[in-house]
Amino acid sequence: MLPVEHNDPINAKILAISEDKIEGFVREPFEEIANRSGLGVEVVMARIAAMLRARTIRRVRQTLLATNLAQGALVAWKVPEDKIDAAFEWMFQHDPFSGHVVLRSTDTVSAGSDYKLWTTVKVPQGFSFEAHCELLAKKVGAERFRIMPAKGIFTLGVGHVRRKTIEPGSKADQPAKMIPVQFVNLSDAEWSVLLALKREFTPEEIKLSPWVARANEAGISAEELYRVAKDLTARKIIGRFSTFLEHVKPSAGGVRVTRFNALFHWAVPHGREIETGGEVGRHHILTHCYWREAGPEFKNVNIMAVAHGTDKQLLLDHKAAIDRHLRSCDIPVSYTNVFWGGRSEIKPSEISPHIYRDWLSEQLKS
Repeated sequence: MLPVEHNDPINAKILAISEDKIEGFVREPFEEIANRSGLGVEVVMARIAAMLRARTIRRVRQTLLATNLAQGALVAWKVPEDKIDAAFEWMFQHDPFSGHVVLRSTDTVSAGSDYKLWTTVKVPQGFSFEAHCELLAKKVGAERFRIMPAKGIFTLGVGHVRRKTIEPGSKADQPAKMIPVQFVNLSDAEWSVLLALKREFTPEEIKLSPWVARANEAGISAEELYRVAKDLTARKIIGRFSTFLEHVKPSAGGVRVTRFNALFHWAVPHGREIETGGEVGRHHILTHCYWREAGPEFKNVNIMAVAHGTDKQLLLDHKAAIDRHLRSCDIPVSYTNVFWGGRSEIKPSEISPHIYRDWLSEQLKS
């Protein structure tokens, strides 16, 4: 039996690369992980497959910059207390366009703390995001919802293993550059390749030249798949090749990757969002950093970031270090808060217009 915990020394070396260091499309992703981790490719493939079977890794897949393919937003839902668990289950089980489904709380009663259900939602182009949320609100009995689309992305990655040893205040030499959100239209042939690329890998698919079978699935040659994938990477549609750890629940052996999920909020003056996002997003602890407009319910918060860890106070120390850095940059913050993640389920949001059309038809019947 191979070790399957994330903190095994060999697994940790693999995960330090495979979580979020393989940018864009790579023909031989497992060879790339092996080369960067200094391990043999057979060792890498065997360990990733074993961790996937054990659910230490919850998925292996080519990620997409889906914000450029479908309307996306973080949505906060105000749901009556007696309906919130059922609402959580419905979003997770029955809406393939909801990705992260999280119950969040604050340490004190504060702006927006009655919005306890938070989801990430993608709605394919050609359909109404507002109508989708109205439909979901009726299904789960939500009283209100707040849609917060990303206007810019400063940080987007995981890397939980390598973030375990990061000290508060650790940051890049330069501010993070903002990736603007802009829609890209794809042909039917490109959608066919994209759907083949993004499907999760089974343990049996963890092998050399893994894309050949995916090309067959799409009905094209491997060289044609490589050509299209390279073009999609250049157009900022392909994200990373990633192994995603199960970081919310303990492993089969009872080991947790993280215990706390913190959503940091800052409200800064209008016109300084890009500057602030760059200064916040350069901090190494963050897995996500966005410019989002949260509105008056959340005291006009416009910069949000996410950090994970096993120690709540340490995460607050990281937040305090970011706050000090913003003060040193003379960036005024009129309001800040932390929303803590509790119960959580994560799945990739579906983005296919064809799948959405079929799903919507079924929902309107029921």
